Order: sequence, then C-alpha cells, then structure tokens
Amino acid sequence: MEPTKQISELTPEILKQINAELLGKKAQLLEELSAVTDGPTGAADQKKVKFPEFGDKPDDNAQEIDGYTTNLATDKILEDGLRDIESALSRIENGTYGICKYCKQPINPKRLLARPVASACVECKSKLQSQ
Repeated sequence: MEPTKQISELTPEILKQINAELLGKKAQLLEELSAVTDGPTGAADQKKVKFPEFGDKPDDNAQEIDGYTTNLATDKILEDGLRDIESALSRIENGTYGICKYCKQPINPKRLLARPVASACVECKSKLQSQ
C-alpha cells in the first residue's frame, strides 16, 4: 500500500483535532521550558538551564544545587517531548503521519488520539518493548 491510501484511515477531522492538540501541547511545553531555562528554546548552544539563587548559607547552596538538578532533569524531559511533537507535526505536514515507522502499516486512529506523537503501531511497539 502507498502512504496516501493508508493515511485515509485518518479522517480529516481526526487529523485536524490531532494537529490542534499537538500545537497546543507545543505551546505549553515552550512555556514550561521558559520557566527553567534562559535563552531561546531549541537552541542548545545558546540556552542555559537556570541556576536558582537562594543565598550564601550552606543550606541555601544545597537547595540551589537541588533546584538546578531538578531544572536539568525537567529541561531534558520537556525538550524530549518538544522533539516528539515537532516530529509528529513534521509527519503531518509531509503526509506520513499515521504510518508505523517499522511495519509501514496504518496506526489505529484511536492510538493516535490517545498518543498523538506515536510513530509506531501498538503491535510493533509491543515487540520492541518485549525485547
């Protein structure tokens, strides 16, 4: 099957709904990233994770390090989520959204509604996780 026939499993209404959800989630992630970083999001060479300033006492320093460590982990999670969303939006744009990257078969629209960034069908994802 060619991709355009497989994508027809997704109705235009479902695809529009998923696209809107992805754009909304992207905006939310960008906002959350701005809370833990300084500099442009996505520009790793210009972006810095914020280092909190609580004071000069030893307890304050420990809290600052703890806060910075938390910000680093949060940044990684948010950047990974943003990357997944950008990838899904790119697949929508180039007409390959809804096609499993492993078996090249259509991904069930119910899966895409539940997890819009999914790039693999349930069967392939299950096989990968069981290895």
